[in-house]
Amino acid sequence: MTDAGVLEVTVHHVRDVAGAEEGGADRLCYLVGDDPVGMSPSPSDVAALVRETELPVRVMLRLNDSWTTTGAEFARLVTLAEQYVGIGAEGVVFGFLDRDLEVDTETCTMLSKALPHVPWTFHAAFDAALEPARAWRAAVGLPGLTAVRSAGSPRGLDSGYDDLLALAQSGPEIARLLMPGGGLRAEQVPWFARAGVRQFQVDVQTRPSGSLKAYVDAGHVRSWRLLVDDAVGRVI
Repeated sequence: MTDAGVLEVTVHHVRDVAGAEEGGADRLCYLVGDDPVGMSPSPSDVAALVRETELPVRVMLRLNDSWTTTGAEFARLVTLAEQYVGIGAEGVVFGFLDRDLEVDTETCTMLSKALPHVPWTFHAAFDAALEPARAWRAAVGLPGLTAVRSAGSPRGLDSGYDDLLALAQSGPEIARLLMPGGGLRAEQVPWFARAGVRQFQVDVQTRPSGSLKAYVDAGHVRSWRLLVDDAVGRVI
């Protein structure tokens, strides 16, 4: 990853793509459903979305509303991921915790190794981990992981910002992987950038009135694009 800021926009529909692309997004995260983490879209929907953009697309790999998976479901996840990548997705998004609410390094590693050379993002399950510092120590060793979407708290960045910023400031390995998301505010971006963070995720912030019923708006995305570029440009 370069020192330039990466702006990832979450899209829920193929009609979100034009606004994200026109506004200057660097990467798209595709998921379906009203759940903030979302679920896996169908391969046909992924194919339709990928055809509409030249931007890299990471697709959600999640088939139930928990942070765990089963053996049979795991096999389905691998098959889905292979289909997504074959269709043209750049990477995938997943994350698992064990019964003790620690990062399930075994399952994450198995899935990553089943998808060699496919970059992936650890989704918001990360914020449900019982011990954030321990979760980060586990994350930095996961193969293929290039981003951890985190708000520092299951309640979002309004609650987790201070702790998350402190973690980013604690070492370059965390700052390199961290992608703040989950209620990111404009005033938080410069502080994360100063801590070495270079990836940022926005979702409802790019939609008129912050509503999922509205499609991603190019003007909203452009505002975040300029903000990220300015914040990162001041520290590199």
